[in-house]
Amino acid sequence: MIQVTRLDNTLMVVNVEMIRSFRSTPDTVITFTTNDKMMVKEPVKEISKRILAYQRAIHSGGHHLYGI
Repeated sequence: MIQVTRLDNTLMVVNVEMIRSFRSTPDTVITFTTNDKMMVKEPVKEISKRILAYQRAIHSGGHHLYGI
């Protein structure tokens, strides 16, 4: 799970496993496997870093929430 900030400044925790793709349009749009979309404030590079950190922690046995 990673934390992201929606455009209205609310925080949301997102299940990384449900993300299909994300892109900059220029706002970052996350597309989920359900085809739902969410616009967030974090740039694509930051989302990528959070996902990578989350996956590394999961594979090393750690359980953390990234992006806080």
